[in-house]
Amino acid sequence: MASGWFYLTCLVLGSLGSMSVLFTAYWMQYWRGGFAWDGSTHMFNWHPVLMVTGMVVLYGAASLVYRLPQSWVGPKLPWKFLHAGLHLMAFIFTVVGLVAVFEFHSHENIANLYSLHSWLGITTVILFACQWVLGFAVFLLPWASLWLRSLLKPIHVFFGASILTLSVASVISGINEKLIFSLKDPGKPYSSLPPEAVFANSTGLLVLAFGLLVLYILLASSWKRPEPGSLTDRQLLLQRESGSQPFPVTYVPVTVRQSLGPW
Repeated sequence: MASGWFYLTCLVLGSLGSMSVLFTAYWMQYWRGGFAWDGSTHMFNWHPVLMVTGMVVLYGAASLVYRLPQSWVGPKLPWKFLHAGLHLMAFIFTVVGLVAVFEFHSHENIANLYSLHSWLGITTVILFACQWVLGFAVFLLPWASLWLRSLLKPIHVFFGASILTLSVASVISGINEKLIFSLKDPGKPYSSLPPEAVFANSTGLLVLAFGLLVLYILLASSWKRPEPGSLTDRQLLLQRESGSQPFPVTYVPVTVRQSLGPW
């Protein structure tokens, strides 16, 4: 039942992520005129779609690779490649999304990086790039010692969750900024909540729900990949239900471990 809850949560998460991307694309297509790659406002429309896809949905999926019970057994290297590959794909989408907005600003003679949204967004992308390079160099390449990986792992995990949080904040602030700039018609101002505003605001709530659910899965201790020798009752149950063989460890029940005090 424990793993059933996990996969049900993943199903909800996948639905939220897909809806976030589809809603953003529909908003840009239906209300903002569609897509092009010509420096016009239609080129800008790629920016929100690619940023939601890369910095939120793909980034969130990559962050959860080690929460899959199948990743708890056997060699970690294939899962490391999947983790790094999904993050690299997310970064590529992000870079293309940045190119779209910078090219649009250049074509329309609009200043770059002057708003809080742009500051927040570019900070997030820079942190993401540093995080990926550090993770590739330390955790994927074989040169790093175990003590160095143990030292940097909590930092890597902290910045991973922080970057996702910043990504969600950047997207929500970007949606708000786009609506403020676009809905200036005195007959249908943003404050009157025209259909476009309701739809875009709802899209922002979907992105927020996706990000919060990813963070919940990341923080749920029973769904974390256990270290060898530290399996809990629920983690063993998850592995048993998933058909995986647990790590070769001497299992000490939780009640006994608690009576022994901290290890």
